[in-house]
Amino acid sequence: MKLKVIDDKVLVQPDEMEDEKSPGGIIIPDTAKEKPQKGTVVAVGTDEDLKEVVKKGDKVVFGKYTGDEIEFEGKKYLVVQRSDILAIVS
Repeated sequence: MKLKVIDDKVLVQPDEMEDEKSPGGIIIPDTAKEKPQKGTVVAVGTDEDLKEVVKKGDKVVFGKYTGDEIEFEGKKYLVVQRSDILAIVS
């Protein structure tokens, strides 16, 4: 099975965050952390203008509370709109 995004959407695999410790040595669980704001583009939608700007494999920065989380074949992804992508990291 394949996953294909459409229109001005981009499929992003968010960067994994490692366990963090507070200065006192307490481990901060994933549920208490903010969502990652960087990730790798896995697929680009069908919008021709978008395909010229964002390409598969690009590292992107996106808004903190944007996108829809989905799970596909055991991996977590975000589907974000073109307007939610703030920058491409090079």
